[in-house]
Amino acid sequence: MSKFVKYLIIFLATGFGVGFLLGAPGTYGSILAIGLYFFLPKSNLAYLLSLIVAIPIGCFAAAKAEAYFQKKDPSQVVIDEILGMWLAMWTLRPSILNLVLAFFFFRLFDILKPPPIRQLEKIPGGIGIVLDDIMAGAYALLLMRLLQLCFFHS
Repeated sequence: MSKFVKYLIIFLATGFGVGFLLGAPGTYGSILAIGLYFFLPKSNLAYLLSLIVAIPIGCFAAAKAEAYFQKKDPSQVVIDEILGMWLAMWTLRPSILNLVLAFFFFRLFDILKPPPIRQLEKIPGGIGIVLDDIMAGAYALLLMRLLQLCFFHS
C-alpha cells in the first residue's frame, strides 16, 4: 500500500483529522457527522443504501487505523461515531431539535454502552470498533422514533 493511500485511509478513519483534536474526539466526530448529514441523500432508501456502503468502508478504515496507531480502538478513530450518528439520524426530519436529541441520545448510549453495545465493542478489529457505535446509533434512532410516536404524532 502506498504512503498516500495509507494516509488517505487514516484521514478518513480520523474524520478528516477531527480525531486528532484534544479533549473529546468521539464528541467532535459526532458533531462532524451532523455537518456531513446534510450532504447525504434525502430519500430514506438512498440514505440507508449509502450507510450500508459506508459501514464496510468504515470498518476497513478503522482496522487499518488500529494497525497504524498500534492500539486497540484508538481514540483518534472517529469514523465509528460518524457512522453511528448517521444511523441515529436516519428517517428523522432535519430539525435542530431532532439533531440535538439524536446527538445527545447517541452520545449517551455510546458512553454508557448498555447491552449488547459493550459486547460488540469486544469484537476484534475494525468491525468491533464500528459495530458498537452502529448499535448506539440504532438505540438512539429507536428512542427518537418512540418519542416522536408518543409526543408528536397526531
